[in-house]
Amino acid sequence: MILSKLALIYDRYKYLEEKLSDPELASDMKAFTKVNKEYKDLTAIVAEYQTYKLVMENIDSAQAMLKDSDPEMREIAREEIDSLQAEATELEEKIKLLLIPKDPEDSKDVIFEIRSGTGGDEASIFAGDLYRMYSRYFEEMKWKVEAVDINEGSVGGYNKIVLEIFGEEVYGKLKFESGAHRVQRVPETEAKGRVHTSAATVVVMPKYEEEEIDIKKEDLKVDTFRSSGAGGQNVNKVETGVRFTHLPTGVVAESTEARSQHKNREIAMQKLYSRIIEIQREKTYQEQKETRKSLVGSGDRSDKIRTYNFPQNRLTDHRINLTLYNLDRVMDGDISGIIEALQVAENANKMKGEDEN
Repeated sequence: MILSKLALIYDRYKYLEEKLSDPELASDMKAFTKVNKEYKDLTAIVAEYQTYKLVMENIDSAQAMLKDSDPEMREIAREEIDSLQAEATELEEKIKLLLIPKDPEDSKDVIFEIRSGTGGDEASIFAGDLYRMYSRYFEEMKWKVEAVDINEGSVGGYNKIVLEIFGEEVYGKLKFESGAHRVQRVPETEAKGRVHTSAATVVVMPKYEEEEIDIKKEDLKVDTFRSSGAGGQNVNKVETGVRFTHLPTGVVAESTEARSQHKNREIAMQKLYSRIIEIQREKTYQEQKETRKSLVGSGDRSDKIRTYNFPQNRLTDHRINLTLYNLDRVMDGDISGIIEALQVAENANKMKGEDEN
């Protein structure tokens, strides 16, 4: 069963390989990028398939040796079969993971937002610490980062940071970061040495292309307005804020993050795309009677996902009951292990769902 499925994937892989050498495709960069991405996505599965196929062929050869008249040869064959079957079982588990349908959004770039939450100045300082942590991780991943809006706190740190992140599998790795991040530590301003709890929030939003979402211009109401600061003072003398209302669904999305109306239009449209897709997803889940809870969550700022306890050098991810005692390293950007653990848990959920269906 698994071999026949893998053989079909291999046929598709060889077809894409031939297509990539077609000069006509090379002249259409958009089409070439799409084909090349699918080809690269299948490469890991094909490599495991070729190894698995070779192992199965060797098992067949060893089983043929069991008919040998020499007892010593039969014993060697039995040992070989035991070893090869263990290898085949391990490969099957790897292949099962690779065959889990990938979330098509995983490959997307993102709009990444950090905001200080409850806790006043300490929350702003913690938002700054998270910014430093993520920045080091972005560097490690060799992703491109563009700042959209950075609003510094009054005593250090940041009230709000909005970034655009570009690279490979950005959303697939960062989607788990959406939610409330809680910190427990003694603030520098605390004279009595008491541990305080404050929070910062992260929202990770995939960036969509216009052609991916079917939104008609006549279904959109567009408003522009002046972005205002504290106390209602107008920061801009021109109308840089943008608000979209999708009339068929009533979904509203706006942006005042950027200083230009052009960039705010782009961000507001991305928010609109995300909210409409969320509605479509929810409808699909209801139709399919989806009961599994995603690790990703809703991205709601009230979803507490992680606690950073500085006195104990402890990090706890509440979704998968993961506790680590290397918070100092985590705050220096060493978060790959946490993200991998979340990906493994998500894949386990998906595999469980496949088994139930």
